[in-house]
Amino acid sequence: MEDTKMEKEVVSKNFIEQIIDKDIEEGKCETVCTRFPPEPNGYLHVGHAKSILLNYGLAQKYHGKFNMRFDDTNPTKEKEEFVESIKADIKWLGADWEDRLFFASDYFDQMYEAAVKLIKKGKAYVCDLSPEEIREYRGTLTEPGKESPYRGRSVEENLELFRNMKDGKYQDGEKVLRAKIDMASPNINMRDPIIYRVAHMTHHRTGDKWCIYPMYDFAHPIEDAIEGITHSICTLEFEDHRPLYDWVVRELEYPHPPKQIEFAKLYLTNVVTGKRYIKRLVEEGIVDGWDDPRLVSIAALKRRGFTPESIKNFVELCGVSKSNSSVDYAMLEYCIREDLKLKKPRMMAVLDPIKLIIDNYPEGQVEDLDVENNLENEELGKRTVPFCRELYIDREDFMENPPKKYFRLFPGNEVRLMHAYFVKCESFVKDENGNVTEIHCTYDPETKCGSGFTGRKVKGTIHWVAAPTAVEAEVRLYENIIDEEKGVYNEDGSLNLNPNSLTVRKCYVEPALKEAKAYDSFQFVRQGYFCVDARDSRPDALVFNRIVSLKSSFKLPKQD
Repeated sequence: MEDTKMEKEVVSKNFIEQIIDKDIEEGKCETVCTRFPPEPNGYLHVGHAKSILLNYGLAQKYHGKFNMRFDDTNPTKEKEEFVESIKADIKWLGADWEDRLFFASDYFDQMYEAAVKLIKKGKAYVCDLSPEEIREYRGTLTEPGKESPYRGRSVEENLELFRNMKDGKYQDGEKVLRAKIDMASPNINMRDPIIYRVAHMTHHRTGDKWCIYPMYDFAHPIEDAIEGITHSICTLEFEDHRPLYDWVVRELEYPHPPKQIEFAKLYLTNVVTGKRYIKRLVEEGIVDGWDDPRLVSIAALKRRGFTPESIKNFVELCGVSKSNSSVDYAMLEYCIREDLKLKKPRMMAVLDPIKLIIDNYPEGQVEDLDVENNLENEELGKRTVPFCRELYIDREDFMENPPKKYFRLFPGNEVRLMHAYFVKCESFVKDENGNVTEIHCTYDPETKCGSGFTGRKVKGTIHWVAAPTAVEAEVRLYENIIDEEKGVYNEDGSLNLNPNSLTVRKCYVEPALKEAKAYDSFQFVRQGYFCVDARDSRPDALVFNRIVSLKSSFKLPKQD
């Protein structure tokens, strides 16, 4: 019986965990150490959440260490704003790096010395070819490259030229340092890749100390080796770069070389995750920042009302794979619904209000109704909801000439007002444009909810808000900002925008919502889950973002 349990446990582990188990068993590592290494050139998106939670989760599972490291080797695109946003996002997701916060720029001196070591070993040289010439010499997938005419420079000449590069004696692009590997390699990444370039740029941490900067493929393995990373978990596009990663740590003779392992990225359908696309949306004012709730940056998801738990559940459902695939956005919506449905109170909000007057209800009388906050979770308790003669209901809950199987209000029909009484539509009032402005009803005082009334039944129940105590608010309803299946760009180069990606409405909500604070979330019955906007909402002008509607097209796959 025990053997069967053990077999099931092994089978349930993903391929990365199986590799780590084997390395531990063979004595290749004692303490597992992973890292998350973002470049601070934009905000993180939901795809990064998979990498964060995977790397952090592995460190936790194996009682190891987790490093938070910024790969800040490209000062042309990096900002302190992005550093701070990334730190906030990772902490919000629950990944705790404790005192293990690092920057690639911490190692610039060591990287320079590593390049010098390669030169001295005859494994690197300074090249004067232009970027265009380097591309031309590189060859193609079917043809080998050509060696640079500068490949044969002596160690002494290369050392002097590289020192001059560091001392600022050359213009950007005038010279580069290249690894000397194999111009005929079937892997283009091994055809004497550039490992240092001249860039007279001010760095957000080191200022103007450096005018040469290492390339990512050279810097990353050095960072991992210095920090004692045992398993460098990265996405599949780096699979072809792994031979170069291994070459760097081998030639630099690190005693405990890290192991690079690749896994499939998380792709979501019909959303924009590319930083250059989001940057354009931000710069053109199409969205109101990197945290606009129509985006899927982690900051945007947080602002919209998603929870860390929902994102963790989403990542777990996606799993860890070796092959790329796309996940339907509906799965992410499913996860937030599942997370909120037992946690949040169910409140009444009228998003498209129309006045309903109960003609036979006593004028001036206000009745306090005791209402369960969540029928599926008694621990959320009850609240008091005021009821009176004049109410607001949603415009879609009344029709003058309804179709068949319409069970809400229409002339002569009776419905239940949620938590309250049966009301019957007697008449209605229109304005000069033919729009209904008031609905007049009568109520049956014997039908109060919870009274045990069984005299007759109604087929429709509608929600409402008492007009005198209703709190006016703004709601923002979201759709995908771009349909990527049609292409991000139109033929003229403009972005393929969804004109209905944001709908703003004035609405009325229960008085119990008056004290709602930033990030507080609720279910608005029949409307969806909503969250108080952290940027624009104020105590005297509440703003609610719709997190997700109540209806789902996603079904969880059956488990074997």
